[in-house]
Amino acid sequence: MKVSRGLRMLKLLPNVRSSSSGPTKPFKILNKHFDEISIPVPWGHISGKWYGPKHVRPIVGMHGWQDNAGTFDTLAPLLPSHLSFLSIDAPGHGLSSWLPPGTSYHSIDLVLVIRRLMEEYNWDKISIMAHSMSSINGFVFSALFPDKVDLFVGLDVLKPPVRSARSIVDSLSERIESTLKLERRLKSGSEPPAYDWDQLVTRLHEGSNKSVSLEACKYLLQRNCKPSTHEPHKYYFSRDNRLKSSLFYTLHQEVPMEMARRIKCPHLFIKALQAPYYERKEYFDEVLAELQKNPLFEFHEVEGTHHVHLNEPEKVASIINSFINRYRPL
Repeated sequence: MKVSRGLRMLKLLPNVRSSSSGPTKPFKILNKHFDEISIPVPWGHISGKWYGPKHVRPIVGMHGWQDNAGTFDTLAPLLPSHLSFLSIDAPGHGLSSWLPPGTSYHSIDLVLVIRRLMEEYNWDKISIMAHSMSSINGFVFSALFPDKVDLFVGLDVLKPPVRSARSIVDSLSERIESTLKLERRLKSGSEPPAYDWDQLVTRLHEGSNKSVSLEACKYLLQRNCKPSTHEPHKYYFSRDNRLKSSLFYTLHQEVPMEMARRIKCPHLFIKALQAPYYERKEYFDEVLAELQKNPLFEFHEVEGTHHVHLNEPEKVASIINSFINRYRPL
């Protein structure tokens, strides 16, 4: 593991200026320090932000699809001070290495990343806090390895969504074609489209269906854009474009039901009320009812969008801290 102590706080990207009439403000300096770390993996490295002492096993924070470790920038300073927190960039996201050419991203990649983290640090147990895509994978990991998880906090997406057979087949064909198209673009070496700062913020905001507030976009952009080499004062999205053709779970409802039966750890799930369910709600409700048979399971609903933990962290912090302090006390 490599550690950089030069990136202990959020800083403005080079040459970024926010106009008084634009939608954004300069980056906030958050008062909880972190170390930028790099964890070796066979194809390169996983990057992350480690808050707190290295001798304390952290809660591992995992972000949603096309987001990055910055998703917890506003929540991390509010978490219990007696524990460490490690927010990682998934492969192809943030500052982490992209997968090799000719390979495709699949949701289950993150399940293997969790096991790699445990091996790198020689952990027998892991504590997980995960949002969206990673909340799905935290659910899957907790079911596959119930003896290895001592605490799991899921944010907004409960489980692998169930989709119709038609939707699955259509999506697979589209994503295979999209993968080949994106590979050709990468092979050409051309730089992605560049935007001025406020345009970049607007594209991220609208691309998230306005789930990420204009003010909060900067926390994700800190690790998700680079200055253009061709157009001064413009920036491009630096995540791996192949993520757009990622493959996701295609499971029958009975599979997440069986997974729910196998999760035995303390498990907190928080649903944002202004966010969609990403599947028919009856599938969500059926698995929720199964999870509620676990006496260590908690379910809460909060007002807010899919990214409420980033936009308004105070709405979830007290719920999360109460849960953490109960199962990983001082």
